[in-house]
Amino acid sequence: MPDAPPHAADAPGTAAPHAKARLRGVLGLVEWLGNALPHPVTLFALMTVGVIALSSISAGLGISAADPRPANAGDILSVTNLLTGTELVRWASTVTTNFTSYAPLGTVLVALLGISIAEHSGLLSIALRALVVAAPRRCITMAIVVAAVISNVASDLGYVVVLPLAAMLFAAMGRHPLAGLSAAFAGVSGGYGANLVLSTSDPLLGGITQSAAQLLAPEYSVSAVANWYFMAASTLLVTLAATWVTERVIEPRLGTWTPQDGDAQTLSPEAGIGRDITHTERRALRAALACMLACGAALFVLAWPDSSPLRDSAGEYGSRAPLFGSVVAFIVIFFALPGLLYGVMTGTYRNDRDVIAAMSKTLGSLGQYLVLVFFASQFIALFGRSGLGTILAVKGAGWLSGIADNGPLLFVGLIALCAAVNLMISSGMAQWALMAPIVVPMMMLLGYAPEVVQAAYRIGDSVTNVITPMLSYFALILAVATRYQRDAGVGTLLALMLPYAIVFAVAWTAFFCLWVFGLELPVGPNAQLRYSGH
Repeated sequence: MPDAPPHAADAPGTAAPHAKARLRGVLGLVEWLGNALPHPVTLFALMTVGVIALSSISAGLGISAADPRPANAGDILSVTNLLTGTELVRWASTVTTNFTSYAPLGTVLVALLGISIAEHSGLLSIALRALVVAAPRRCITMAIVVAAVISNVASDLGYVVVLPLAAMLFAAMGRHPLAGLSAAFAGVSGGYGANLVLSTSDPLLGGITQSAAQLLAPEYSVSAVANWYFMAASTLLVTLAATWVTERVIEPRLGTWTPQDGDAQTLSPEAGIGRDITHTERRALRAALACMLACGAALFVLAWPDSSPLRDSAGEYGSRAPLFGSVVAFIVIFFALPGLLYGVMTGTYRNDRDVIAAMSKTLGSLGQYLVLVFFASQFIALFGRSGLGTILAVKGAGWLSGIADNGPLLFVGLIALCAAVNLMISSGMAQWALMAPIVVPMMMLLGYAPEVVQAAYRIGDSVTNVITPMLSYFALILAVATRYQRDAGVGTLLALMLPYAIVFAVAWTAFFCLWVFGLELPVGPNAQLRYSGH
């Protein structure tokens, strides 16, 4: 039986020195209820069985929707019955590829090879220790959130690098590592739509929006920077909101953390974080940072020429440019080389066997993560095959027409719909490809420009990322959490991230309405707020 839920009146910080740190109050109840569910592996297995049964029932009821995509005009989207012999055999034949082709799996395994070299050399520990000493403590949370938001430029960098480092940094400062993890998760995933610079998603979203707009206006063009002004301003909003939730809501309710709560003890206050950095460590740290800068300079030199192999066929850094496809390799290089140099200079690495042992130790600790990924990948593959999420997105978009008379309420409804659908279709591009052909022309007929509709969609596509198990990196985040709290489960993550989702949804939606309807500011360069039909 699960532990009893914590009492709402428990005051933060009253735990015994080695008591297990738990969320308190309402969030503690959410955590208890969530963790009362079966183990995440069992939960995904049950969800897999559930989606098979639901697909059979839905197919029997004849649930369907018209395909809104121009290329498939006239086609009908129907639920695929996964309980037929043909579909079960098909699933059996793709079980292996569902697992091996699970998008984050290769990214995580390869990136960790480089990160493990830096971690076990002592480089990450000493760098974080130096940061703790040098940086104002009041700014640490905010700095983590900003770094997490900006990391979206480099695709999966935030999930495999920023999140683990944020937890390590909080542990190094004597703060609860799950608070650091949640702050970074909120920035990377909950603030996915915000950024100071353009990311790979901007041209992809713009292309989908343009195709949808051209159903009404064949000459209409949507730029990749269509939402830049609003998304850049949203970065400040996301940063302030995430910082406030972390420091005012999450940390006070987590209570005291001790290394005995988990398995990651190397960066705890008891492990010597407060001691002075030795001359050898300082010299090695400077050399490692110089090596990292040199790697960055080399990458810049390689990417700068018009004929650079890192550019796409048009000589630009479009969404398909090799630069973005090579991010994982760059992560390995940027961590492995400085880590190797630091380890050699400090004596941590004396030969090649030490380096190989470091990589093997990190990958050897991923057993539970791999088991979880196997079951999660099967559920996601079958859910996508069923078509249930697709039909829900199409039908939900049609329901918006019922509140067309009220502009702000219409957009609040759109954001809420996108947020709800995002719980089941975590791919922003796939979700928008289905919804855009419906909502963009509909909103244009009501007098709203496609750029504004796209900006609203990006809010809904971001705020519920942090509370959906459909997120590709959910298993990785849970694995990181269990390093610091052994019994952390789905309920733990939901309790941690629910306040962020609520605050982001309310604050970001209000900010959008103020921007568009109150101040009437453009959401991007040359982007109009209204569509007149000319």
